[in-house]
Parts: sequence; structure tokens; C-alpha cells
Amino acid sequence: MPTPDTRERILGTATRLFDRHGVHAVGLQRIIDECGCGKNLLYTHFASKDDLVVAYLDRCGADWDRLVTGVRAATPERRLVELVREAGVRATAPGSRGCALRATLAEFPERRHPAHRVAVDHLVRARTQLRELAAETSAADPQRLADRVMVIIDGLYANGPIFGDDAAKAAVAFAEDVVRAETSADG
Repeated sequence: MPTPDTRERILGTATRLFDRHGVHAVGLQRIIDECGCGKNLLYTHFASKDDLVVAYLDRCGADWDRLVTGVRAATPERRLVELVREAGVRATAPGSRGCALRATLAEFPERRHPAHRVAVDHLVRARTQLRELAAETSAADPQRLADRVMVIIDGLYANGPIFGDDAAKAAVAFAEDVVRAETSADG
């Protein structure tokens, strides 16, 4: 029987499985079995696996948005560094496979696929958010600063699951160096 939280239960189960194994490796039957929801109930809430994947990616994007708005620091320069630090916490968490959006983008290279479009849209939005934050700094070229921080975060999501705290510490130190260089009078 459907309950008010059925959609969330299904999406929560899918999120856990997709995060752990990747989108292509998890079939709908496994989600149905682990959630205990039944095929008809799943299809009532998600017409296809693509719809479920898009909902998963939207959830991941919203998680990033909460991170960006939730990071507190005394200056915009420190906020950029703290974003890298928080991304490091996520990228090095036990069982992390890196950024779900970046991983899903690789799993769905076809530009017209809904999952590909959602992942690209999120990454473009993340870049815009970093550029807006960098524009609040004293950087001579805020876009360059933001793009460099984005590359650091990309590298962190690729290396964090492999090298753990070493990757996180290196990414934070690199972000501090980049922010300092880009916001100095010589930057």
C-alpha cells in the first residue's frame, strides 16, 4: 500500500544503491527488492528508470546547493576554501565513489539522455555559484579563480575516494594557495 513517504523511501533506496554501485549497475528489480515496494508502486512514482535517475541527480544537486549556502566563513575567500574542505569530507567518506553527478555523467555520455542533461545542468550551475562567490572576493579575475577552484573540487572527487585524507588535505592546501594567489595585489 502506498504511504505518504513511499516516493521518498524508493528514492532513498535508489540513492543508497546508486551511490554505492553506480547507476548502470543497479537494476529496478534490486531497488524494488531492497525497498520492498513492489513494481507497480515504483512505477506509480517513477515512470521509468530514467525518471528515477533524474530524481536521484536532482537530489544530489540539491545537496550541493545546501553545501554552498550552508558554508560559513568570515570572508568569501575563506568560503571558497571551506567549500573545498566540505567537498573533501564528502569525497573521502567511507564508501564514497566521488561526485554522483560527475560519475553519472560518465555513465551517460549521450548528450540527449535526461541523466546527462541534468548532470551537465548541475555542473554549470555549480560553476556559476562558484563564480558568484568569487566575484565577492578581491580577485582581479573572479571567473579564473572560480574555475580553478572548480578544477580542485573535480580533482578531489576523483582522488578523494582513492587517497582519502591525503587528497583532502592537498586539495584544501591547493585551494588556499590558489585563493591567496588570485586575491593578492599581484594576482
